[in-house]
Amino acid sequence: MFDIGFTELMVIAVVALVVIGPEKLPKVARTVGAYLGRLQRYVNDVKADINREIELDELRRFKQTVEDTARNFESSVQSEVSGAESAINKVTEGVTEPLSNLDPLASNSAPSLAAEPGPSATGFDSEVNVPIGTSSTTTASATAVLPTGESASETTPAATRAA
Repeated sequence: MFDIGFTELMVIAVVALVVIGPEKLPKVARTVGAYLGRLQRYVNDVKADINREIELDELRRFKQTVEDTARNFESSVQSEVSGAESAINKVTEGVTEPLSNLDPLASNSAPSLAAEPGPSATGFDSEVNVPIGTSSTTTASATAVLPTGESASETTPAATRAA
């Protein structure tokens, strides 16, 4: 700080001994040391306060930046959501209008379609009630039921496949 060397300190000590005297010199040295300690603590406190204020100012700027970014993000999300909602509403309107036009037609043609299920709707051949693509003669004999409630053959489909 002051760049005082050892020789300068010796000169100051000799001058203080001559001026103050040997009786009061230890008391004055203690008082000067206490004041220097207080001065160092005060300087350190001021440095810490300045550093805290600088950090606080940086944190305030960072907080402001984060808030601005959050607001921008929120507005972009809101605009995207409103755009998606409008697109969904357009699609919904586009679907409901043709369906509302088809409702009178659907009520007239619905009973005729429900009365005749196609083979692709059930996955079975309608003649003998077996899966499509299998032989109807071997499976039909294994699964046909006589009018009395007894089965026509006691063999199972697994047994007929093995044979």
